[in-house]
This record gives sequence, C-alpha cells and structure tokens, in this order.
Amino acid sequence: MGKFDLYKVDLKGMQEDVQNYEYSLDNQFFINVSGEDVQKGRINVKLTVTKRKGFFDFAFVLSGVAVIPCDRCLEDMDLLIETTAHLVVKFGKDYAEESDEIVVIPESEGVINLAWFLYEFVALAIPIKHIHAPGKCNKQMTSKLKKHLTKSEEDDDMFDADIDDIIITDDGNSDDRDIDPRWDALKGFKENE
Repeated sequence: MGKFDLYKVDLKGMQEDVQNYEYSLDNQFFINVSGEDVQKGRINVKLTVTKRKGFFDFAFVLSGVAVIPCDRCLEDMDLLIETTAHLVVKFGKDYAEESDEIVVIPESEGVINLAWFLYEFVALAIPIKHIHAPGKCNKQMTSKLKKHLTKSEEDDDMFDADIDDIIITDDGNSDDRDIDPRWDALKGFKENE
C-alpha cells in the first residue's frame, strides 16, 4: 500500500449519488507530502462527493491546527485552520487541471488521489504574515533582532506595537496614544472629502 492510497477516491465505482469521506491529516501526512509551507499539523477533513450529470462535485471542510514557523522569531507556532474548498472533477481522455477548481481525470482510471489537493488547501489557508500573539515570541530571538534594528525600524516599534494600539476617533485625532507620523499624510484625505 502506497503512502497516499488512503486519499484515493474511486469515482467509477461510486454506488450512490452522494458519498461522504473523513480524513485526518497528521504529522506523517505532512512529512510524506514534503511541502515547503507546512511540515506538521493536525487537520480534520470532511469531504462530500456529489455525483452530477457529467461531473463530480467535491466539497471540503478543513479544521484543525497547522504548525508553522513564526515569521518573527522562527519558532514553531500553532495556527488555527478553519476553511472550506471546492473541486469539480470530470472524466476525460488525459489528466488535466483546467483551473484551480476543475480537474479532468482519465476515464479509463476513474480514480483521483486527493493528497496534494488536501495539502494545498491547508497551505492556502495560511496568511501571508504569520507571527505569534504579542508577547509569545521567543524572547531571546526578539532581543537579538532588536539589537540589530535600524533607526526607522526602532521607530516602528515592531515588537511591542499592535495595530489595535492605534485608535483614531471620529474627528481624525488619535486618543492620547503616539501615532506613527506616516499616518499624518492620510489625515488630509479624510479632511478633503
């Protein structure tokens, strides 16, 4: 049995019009896939395959935790994954991906392996910027990074500030907190409306 045989769906042999599947993606799954974005995690997948006229409709619901490195301190962090995905699978002569959501598989085989698709759904649910919650980064690493900051980076106070710390009142003024001077340029836009 191959390492991804569990993720094969036999569409030719599908007896009912609606079939449900459940998968548990664990650390071994991510190691086997060898993807760059996620190497560890615990993700539960619920899949509903609906047979339609001329195609199969795949509806995925993924939930769990992906373990990824923090962009700031490089230590592993748990990232909550809650996402859905959709895939349309059609029979054809050769395998082809017509778009991100439409796949053609050879009718002679009638089987699709979902392992790589499942990995991609998890990877696409990861935000571009992923950092620990304030105060949760590795203190030793953040102190080393602070030591090497340039003057402009120090002004940004990238390790202590949070976007929630900047509150603008209805009149466009800040509420007694220091505000980054770069935001001053934007005040003029509001005043010109």
